[in-house]
Amino acid sequence: MSKQHKTNVMRLLEQHQIAYQPHEFTNKKAASELPIYKTLVTVAKSKEHYVFVVPVTHELDLKKAAKAVNEKSIEMIKEKELLPLTGYVHGGCSPIGMKRSFYTTFDQSIDNHTSILFSAGKVGFSVEIAVSDLEQLNQMIDMQKAEVAKEK
Repeated sequence: MSKQHKTNVMRLLEQHQIAYQPHEFTNKKAASELPIYKTLVTVAKSKEHYVFVVPVTHELDLKKAAKAVNEKSIEMIKEKELLPLTGYVHGGCSPIGMKRSFYTTFDQSIDNHTSILFSAGKVGFSVEIAVSDLEQLNQMIDMQKAEVAKEK
């Protein structure tokens, strides 16, 4: 990947010495066989925001997600709120490098893989990180693992 395509997410990973493999996707078919995860931002009744990282083949189970973060209920934020809140656009939201730090929950299914991919902070770009290295993300974000995804 050329220097011009290095994102802030990649720079943060390098700064914290977390190994990653960059990926660029021009179509969904090229990515369909990989363990790709999407980053979803929610808001609770308490007005607290939470981030969830789930497989792209699944959706967030709002009840399980609320329970995982000890809230009565949560809902997805509106798309127009995403950029001002996180600094990312829809389709390019990454769990790291947001404007503010939010409590982040990775779906437990990450344990079924040796590595996962998530957005590198720009539409069409992802980073692949070894699941064993995910614990190092605690240097950047407050995170946990829980069962929060459900089949579409």
